[in-house]
Amino acid sequence: MHDLRSIRENPAAFDAALARRGLDPVAERIVALDEERRALTTQVQAAQSRRNEASKAIGQAMGQGDKERAEALKAEVAELKSTMPALEERERALGEELDGLLATVPNLPAADVPEGADETDNVEVLTWGEKRTFDFTPKEHADLGPALGLDFETGAKLSGARFTFLRGDMARLHRAIAQFMLDTQTRENGYTECNPPVLVNDAAMYGTDKLPKFAEDSFKTTDGRWLIPTSEVSLTASVAGEILPDLAEPMRLTAHTLCFRSEAGAAGKDTRGFIRQHQFEKVELVSICRPEDSEAEHERMTGCAEGILKALGLPYRKVLLCTGDMGFGARKTYDLEVWLPGQGAYREISSCSNTGDFQARRMNARYRPAGGGKPEFVHTLNGSGLAVGRTLVAVLENYQQADGSVRVPEVLAPYMGGVAELRP
Repeated sequence: MHDLRSIRENPAAFDAALARRGLDPVAERIVALDEERRALTTQVQAAQSRRNEASKAIGQAMGQGDKERAEALKAEVAELKSTMPALEERERALGEELDGLLATVPNLPAADVPEGADETDNVEVLTWGEKRTFDFTPKEHADLGPALGLDFETGAKLSGARFTFLRGDMARLHRAIAQFMLDTQTRENGYTECNPPVLVNDAAMYGTDKLPKFAEDSFKTTDGRWLIPTSEVSLTASVAGEILPDLAEPMRLTAHTLCFRSEAGAAGKDTRGFIRQHQFEKVELVSICRPEDSEAEHERMTGCAEGILKALGLPYRKVLLCTGDMGFGARKTYDLEVWLPGQGAYREISSCSNTGDFQARRMNARYRPAGGGKPEFVHTLNGSGLAVGRTLVAVLENYQQADGSVRVPEVLAPYMGGVAELRP
């Protein structure tokens, strides 16, 4: 959500920031709706005040025997009672229209975000690791995996497209990856492990900017709850409506959960394989911090995600997203893209975003400065540390061998019970 006062004070700057995202100006409409609503609020408050004064004066007039004045006051009160509902309804409708408009306007990009139309304008920040040289033609995971327990046919039989059934050591490797990620983020990087609900209400989805824009990309239950697209929703919304203490140190939360996406906007993309599923797992990273700490926290969070890739020995690149490719709620985003030799391409495996106070305003999450003063909005950040299924894909493709087996990365050995490789 955006700061109305800031838009009123500098509408041109607001529209200029939206223009960097390739969007049309909207400040004039926002300001007009806000002015009309505030004028009506003033009118309603004045009418309420006058009705209360007149009602009180009726008794005084009656006590003084001034029936004529009392009748005039009664008529005035009756008139106010008859006209006020329409004013109040108009005020409510304007408020809903304004809130609805603001809910569809994305976050403003940070000043150092490169301007661009789409992913082709993203900026590569760095690359890490040496791409393995194979003495055979490496396979894509979708060709390599079925003989090792990546069962696409059973998943489709049970649930349809974009579902997969994992068996045996493949399932164990998937679990090992998630456990390794959680242990690293909690023991080495200072995140607090959480086990949040995966079913949430409208308020949690709205507060984390998933509603109304992404409703069609999410699954909803018959009782009106939403299956989380990522535990960013549960973890971030855990501070909704709260006033936190000073936050001298950022609040850092992590969780390994199931995630669900309908992929309504991804028709025809990655229909083959384990890259884009309706049901998948992620180890999510969330930080809640003071505004002055969020830029440093963003770099730190991204580094925590990078650390997993380095520990697994997976080559990757770090990309700064341009304004046209950045998510709705983000003001700045780094994507980490892992090298997949079977595809001969880098593919996204983590996205780490600083949302500033955009989500905090939507969910009214604040903190109280140590020196006193009124509460201020926190900044929120989120990122994948990492996407478990995509990490499994990267391990399969980077550690495959000529006979169709896959070596287990050394750091995962403690989680694999002596299994050193997956064999057909």
